[in-house]
This record gives sequence, structure tokens and C-alpha cells, in this order.
Amino acid sequence: MEMATQMTFDRATTSLFPTQAPSKGGSTLVTVDIVVLVVYFLLVLAVGFWSMWRTKRSTVDGYFLAGKSMTWWPVGASLFASNIGSGHFIGMAGSGAAAGIGAIAYEWNGMFMVLLLGWLFLPIYISSGVTTMPEYLQRRFGGRRTQLFIAVLSLFIYIFTKISVDMYAGALFIQLALKWNIYLALVLLLSVTALYTVAGGLAAVIYTDAAQTAIMLGGALTLMGFSFAEVGGWNVLMREYTNAIPTIRVPNSTCGIPREDAFHIFRDPVNSDLPWPGVIIGMSVPSMWYWCSDQVIVQRSLAAKTLTHAKGGSLLAAYLKVLPFFAIMLPGMISRILYTDEVACADPELCKQICGNSVGCSDIAYAKLVMELLPAGLRGLMMAVMIAALMSSLTSIFNSSSTIFTMDLWKNFRSCASEWELMIVGRVFVLVLVVVSVLWIPVVQASQGGQLFIYIQSISTYLQPPVSIVFLMGCFWKRTNEKGAFWGLAVGLTVGCIRMLLDFIYPAPMCYEEDSRPGVLKYVHYLYFSVLLSFITLVVVVGVSLATEEPTPEQISRLTWFTRFDPVEPKDQVFSVEQGVERRRPGSVNGQARHHRTDSSVSSTRTQSRFMSVLYWLCGMERQREGDVSPAPAPESTICTLEEKPHLRLIVNINLIICLSVTVFIIGYWA
Repeated sequence: MEMATQMTFDRATTSLFPTQAPSKGGSTLVTVDIVVLVVYFLLVLAVGFWSMWRTKRSTVDGYFLAGKSMTWWPVGASLFASNIGSGHFIGMAGSGAAAGIGAIAYEWNGMFMVLLLGWLFLPIYISSGVTTMPEYLQRRFGGRRTQLFIAVLSLFIYIFTKISVDMYAGALFIQLALKWNIYLALVLLLSVTALYTVAGGLAAVIYTDAAQTAIMLGGALTLMGFSFAEVGGWNVLMREYTNAIPTIRVPNSTCGIPREDAFHIFRDPVNSDLPWPGVIIGMSVPSMWYWCSDQVIVQRSLAAKTLTHAKGGSLLAAYLKVLPFFAIMLPGMISRILYTDEVACADPELCKQICGNSVGCSDIAYAKLVMELLPAGLRGLMMAVMIAALMSSLTSIFNSSSTIFTMDLWKNFRSCASEWELMIVGRVFVLVLVVVSVLWIPVVQASQGGQLFIYIQSISTYLQPPVSIVFLMGCFWKRTNEKGAFWGLAVGLTVGCIRMLLDFIYPAPMCYEEDSRPGVLKYVHYLYFSVLLSFITLVVVVGVSLATEEPTPEQISRLTWFTRFDPVEPKDQVFSVEQGVERRRPGSVNGQARHHRTDSSVSSTRTQSRFMSVLYWLCGMERQREGDVSPAPAPESTICTLEEKPHLRLIVNINLIICLSVTVFIIGYWA
């Protein structure tokens, strides 16, 4: 136990230069790779600037929702690209190398959930006229505390499971390619990301995501082809994976031995790493939070021009999520076969020499394939894909995080804050996020036996089920009230945080160590704990809601599945007097316009000078300099419409049945 804890602190100061010689020559980037890398960055920036100029970013809807003008294909591609970032390339391939295909269940479970977003949750969000999830809870339940609770929790989840993990994965890739220290690589990544953020706007992010999706899939499928050609085909993969045992390992232990159930998704319900009842139920609840109520994901769907296009985007994302199994996970398993002693190293000292991580080196599986198998040029392209995917994820998360902090937290405590103050606070908070995320990276390295993907999912399991239950009950049970939602969150998150803290205090033992953890950790798998946590939260929400007053009509109308077609009533200012905030109209939630109209003339005067214009541009706040007059908001009836053309609705519904059938088939085949 002390040994595992010590590893955590040692890695904070240890350089991660691999000392083992590469398997083949030429495994670092050469000139042609650097050229490809630079050209790709220029192309991505060109797409970003093109989309920036074609979208009116001076309005809140224009900047944060891309003018609500997106069609189905960029929405679907952006949903996929936002989900499949560098963390997935590193983490999922690493899980495949370490434990087989079990972790792909998270991806295929996500296929159901993204369809659930399009058909069940999104109509409610659209009819309510909100554009952030804390705002939906504020409208649905009233008061501030549930909104603040979710805002703070969202920031924690972004730091622990998204920002730091993506940064670590991208930096690990750069470190393996260029032999740089991982923290030096982080500084480079964050510098380039800051430049990309300047060109921001959701339209720029979505269109660059679409371009990156095409390149990402093209590069990943190309690497898959090289991998299968090198290993000798499908049958060799199935046979040789179980024989990929490193030559040096701890004797009389399971270290380095592949799992017998490596090619099964549904595994033993008691003793396996992913028990099948937990996969079916415990995995679905946190997945529902991610796909149906996470700001980054929902914001993209709300940018669609109609509900039909949003559904089409969900369908495209669901179809694309079939591919990571073939393009990421199987190559990770092949990497174990080709480079067994490195990827599957089982001796702590040797692992530290190879990748700087005593726990294991499975997370280098994908990068190892890229650097060893791909010819010059394609290596640079895959590097560009990884870094661009990372930057896209970070800009989206930084934008959502700073908006939630500024508008849902800071604004609540400083209702008199000027627009200038809000903009400065938002940017400073991004820097705070970056620092905290960098400090958290050593913990990420030490967690979950080097399996980055499993680390992400286990942390999610402790924090997300209570939020999923509150959103689920708020959307589909009219009797849910503010007290029930708040106390459900409070109790559920308290229990979840206790389990999460125990996990860090008592880390899982190494394969050669005896398991001396408390029984709640040793015998209750985190997926089973997810089921238990969901049930506890559900009982509290239902019990407290029934024991207290009913919600008011304003907290129900157009805010639940059963009231989504209620007549539109002007309710812009319902909460404005009490909260000291000019209540955001539908479509202005992230928005840093429509607040403090009295300051607009001052802001306009300030920003007329060339110096201030340049300052705004350099700070990524160029979109706000036109403070002259905020444009009139679109009529609520336009914003909230759920109308669909019958023939298009029929097409997407038929595709829904096909997509669900495909999902059930592939899960059943590999179960």
C-alpha cells in the first residue's frame, strides 16, 4: 500500500524519458513528419478561421450555439470527435492491451445513450429554451442551490476525468514521439491550445471537429490495416493474444498473463474486472449523465437547426461509435502481441525504465504502433490527429467550464459584476483549471494499473449517477421538486465521494500483492456500486419529493417530457428580481451578452480604440467587443419549436430502428 502511494509522489518529479531502445530504427519523427504536422495544423486553423468568419459571433447564440444553424453531419461528427479524443486513443488501446475487449462495452453502451439524448432528452431541453444544464435545473426546480451544486460538480468532473486525462494522453504521445519530458510536452500543448481558443466559437469547434473526424478515422483505420498486416490477420490475433506473456515477470503471480475472458464483454459477475450485471446497469447510469446532460455534448446538439437534424447528428455519432473497436481497441491488442515485453511489462522496475510508470505500460500500446509501424509522413499525420483531437476537446471543455464558473457561480455571488469583470474572471479561471489539471496528472498515471480508460470510467461511476437520477426524474416525473433533487444530490454525492476517497486511500494492489483493502472496496465492484448509488439517490429524491410541496406550474410547463408541448408563455423575467440577475432568455444561457445592458455603452466606448480591439482579440474576447446594442432575441416560438417534417421524421425513425438493431447484434455477438 505504501509502495503504491509512494509511486504517486515519485512520478510527480520523475522524468519520463524511455530508456529502452526502440524495436526498430527510425521510430522518432523525421522531417517529412514535421512537415505533415505543420501543414495539418495550418489546415485546421484555416477551417477554424473560415467557420469563424462565416458565423456571426457577436451574439450569444452565434458564439455559443453557432447561430443554431448546424446540419446533422457536422453535429454528429462533432459529437463523435468530442467523445473520442486523445484519451480514448491512449486509454482504450491500453485497456485492450491489458485486459482484452471488455472496456469497449462503454463505447457500445454510449450508442444507446446518444440516441436517448436525441429522442427523449433533447426535445425537453429545446422546449424549455435553455442552453446549459445548470440553467435547466434552475428553471425546473427553482432556487439556486441545486444549480450551484451541479455547477461545482461539473467543474470537478471536468478536471478529474476530462482535462487532466486528455492532457496526459496527448503529452504521453508527444513524449514518445519526440522523447520530450511529459511536463515540457504539456506546456507546448497548452500554448498551442491557447492559440486555438482565440479563434474559438462553437461553429469553429464543430467544423474543425468534422474535419478532424474524417482525418482521425482515416488515420486510425490506416494504422489498423498496418497492424493486422504485421501481426498476420484476425486468426493470429485471436490465437496469439493469449500467448503474449512478457519474458520478465514476478514469479508465482498473475502479472503479465492475459485474461482468459479477454474476448468477451460479459464476464463473471463476481470475480472479473467488468462483471456483466454491472456492465448492463451500472455502466448505463453514468453514461446517461455524459451523453444526456453533460454541457459539452448537449451544447453541440442544441446548435442543430432543427430537432430532426439533432436526431440525425445523434444517429451519425452512434454509427461512428462502432468503429473504435476495430480502429483503436484491436490495434491495442495487436500492440501487445508485437511488443509484448514493453507494452505488457510485468516487472515494476522494468516498467519504470520503459515508460516511467511502475504500475504498467499498457497505455503506450497505441503510440508504440504509430511510431514503429507507420512509414514517414503517416506518423506525422497520426501525431497531428492526436494533438488536434486533444485541442478540440480542451477548447470545448475550457469554454464550458469557464462559462459555468462565471455565469452560474461568480455571477450568483457578484450580481453587480460588469461584463469586463465576467470576461476576465472566465479567462483567469481557465488558467486555474490548467494548473489544477497538471497537478492531478501524477494521480492519473498511478491509477487503475496504468489503464487510463478504466480510470476515467471508475471516477465517473462515483460522481455521475446522482446527477443522472436527478435529471432523469426532473425530465420524466412531474412530481419531483427542488428539495427532493437537492437532497438526492447531497446524499448521493456524499456516498459517492466517500467511496472515491477510499479508492485513493486504499489503491488496488499490484498483481503480486495481497488484497488487504476494506470489504466495500474488495468485494463491491465500482459498477455494482454505481447501481447501489443510483438506488440510494432515487429513494431520497422520491421520498423527499412526496413528503414536501408540489412544484409550481412554472417549474413544470415545457420542462418535462409530458409538458413539452405546453403553450409558450413569456417567462423571461420569472426569477430576475429575486436573483438580482436579468433572467437569461432562452438561448442566452452561456451568454455574456444580455446582462448589464447599462454597461454596454461604456464597453462600446472602451473598445473603440485600436489597442483595446487588439487586446480583446489576443484574449479571445473579440466576440464581445461590439457592445453597442445587443440584438433582439429570436422569438421564443422559433427557439423552442419541436416541429419536424413528416418524411424526415420517418427517415430518422427508421434509422433509429436500424441503429438499435446493429448495436444489439454487435453486443450480443461479443457478449
